[in-house]
Amino acid sequence: MPHAAPKASAPPQELHPALALMERETRVHTGSVPRALGGFAVEPGQHFLHGDEFLLHTAAGIGFLYRRGAGIAVETPTGTDPRDVALWLAGSVHAAVAALNGFYPLHASAIAHEGRVHAFTGAAGAGKSTLVAALGQQGFVQFADDTLLLDLSGPNSDGSGPPLCLPGHKRLKLWPEALALAGVEGRGEVADDYPKQFVDPPIEIGTGACTEPLPLGELIFLEAGDAPCLEMLAGGERIARLQDDHYTAQLWLAAARPDRAARFSGLAQLAGRIAMRRFVRPFDPTRFGEGVAAMAAHIQKGTST
Repeated sequence: MPHAAPKASAPPQELHPALALMERETRVHTGSVPRALGGFAVEPGQHFLHGDEFLLHTAAGIGFLYRRGAGIAVETPTGTDPRDVALWLAGSVHAAVAALNGFYPLHASAIAHEGRVHAFTGAAGAGKSTLVAALGQQGFVQFADDTLLLDLSGPNSDGSGPPLCLPGHKRLKLWPEALALAGVEGRGEVADDYPKQFVDPPIEIGTGACTEPLPLGELIFLEAGDAPCLEMLAGGERIARLQDDHYTAQLWLAAARPDRAARFSGLAQLAGRIAMRRFVRPFDPTRFGEGVAAMAAHIQKGTST
């Protein structure tokens, strides 16, 4: 009896150029990390960006040096918790690498629905990650947590259209009290001195993980109020809202080095390319579900423009 011909394996899927670039530039190796960059001494707890390089020394003595084209060198003291290294690599270091390679690191968490990204931003403690986790329980696909990388070049040849969002590179993290609100289980503490818990995306509930860049459908600013309310932002408020003082924005400014006019022009162009809304909802834990239901209904309607 003849043997069946072996099935041809599917060719490996080629990475999107933006993802391939970030994968290449975030390669990590062990190496010596200098104490200064561009003639500037970087003390423990400080970082400095100069030219195509980024240097960071943590308060715990971990050193990171990124050079464009050479990846990331990491130097650790004896006894360093690997979780601490991973946190920095996924946070400040990743944002700096992105900024130095032309991407815009936005302080936001996000979900994906029907081929577009809905991103949530706001001050620390606004509930970005908690809302994304809760929406994941409603069947929406988690796209990014805390930092959303934007490719501002635009999908069209003239740079117009909504920016592309790169899928998230790090796991969702929630404070212990937020786990019950979102209806999810913790998967272990992020670090001994950082009691947030990792949360796994509910792949079995949603439609699977997002692995390709998607256009930004809308950017939603989270605020506290008496009742759920969603309002479109217009005019100068759109530009003002984008002037975040989060470390991600500061790293982008240090990398891009725009003058005041160029920065305003860039923010105005970005504000004109995306839908921006304010989402007010109660911070009372007993009413958390109201906000989740209101946002889920909004996204399902596909009202973003």
